[in-house]
Amino acid sequence: MKFPQIFRTTQPMRFDIKPRYYDPVKEEIQQRTSRIKKELQAEGKLPPEAGNDGVYAGYDGSSIRGAFTGGSQIKGRQSSALTSAGMIRLVIFVLLIGSLFGYIYYGPEAIYAILYGIGGVVLLLLFFRIRRQQRR
Repeated sequence: MKFPQIFRTTQPMRFDIKPRYYDPVKEEIQQRTSRIKKELQAEGKLPPEAGNDGVYAGYDGSSIRGAFTGGSQIKGRQSSALTSAGMIRLVIFVLLIGSLFGYIYYGPEAIYAILYGIGGVVLLLLFFRIRRQQRR
């Protein structure tokens, strides 16, 4: 049986690369043809396209530029504020400091009150966890 842990050790990130095919010659040909089409449309030799309203008129860069950072999984990873290890450490630190000052000012009754409060919170968490598992 595994005991619950307060501090978790970090696990190494899995290396999962999704290869992308990049053909610079094909991209250069597409850029040149689009530039020539724009020049011919500007001169009036070709009719303007209905779907192309000049949205990308000044764009001459690579289509792959910025694609690697846009799909990053690291940015998308979010964790709840209560499940992070830093928040758990902060709660433990505040409880220790609170119990120390409570003991200094009120005596052992403050520590008993804090222990009863912690016990109540633990029982509530266990109750909700068991209830959530029964719904599945």
